[in-house]
Amino acid sequence: MLKRTFAIVLAGVLVTTGLSWRSTQAQTGLGSASAEAARANVERLGVGKETTTEITLRDKRKLKGYVGSAGADTFTLVDKKTGSSQTIAYAEVINVKKAHHGLKTSTWIIIAGAAAAAVIVGIIIKPALCDGC
Repeated sequence: MLKRTFAIVLAGVLVTTGLSWRSTQAQTGLGSASAEAARANVERLGVGKETTTEITLRDKRKLKGYVGSAGADTFTLVDKKTGSSQTIAYAEVINVKKAHHGLKTSTWIIIAGAAAAAVIVGIIIKPALCDGC
């Protein structure tokens, strides 16, 4: 009885261990796909002072500036305020996007909806509820 219980527990541990291991190749493949996406985004946004970018790194830091130069494995991010440059590897980058300088599109939609509601209330509903106001 003890041998049978021990064999069942040992088989369960081996199956659980085998299912929980992940391949190292699969993990590095994910990082290289992220690096390729970052490289494509940097190329899409372009190099120069005209395009301000916001970079999110793997250690959760966010950097803003413009791309001074882009290479095969790294690119240089220049801070507009200080003029200091920083070389960043594509593998360190999670996200590259164009920095926004104004209100977001969703904010403009909310403002337009509120203005439309005010016009509707002023033109249609107020005269219907108030005869001589």
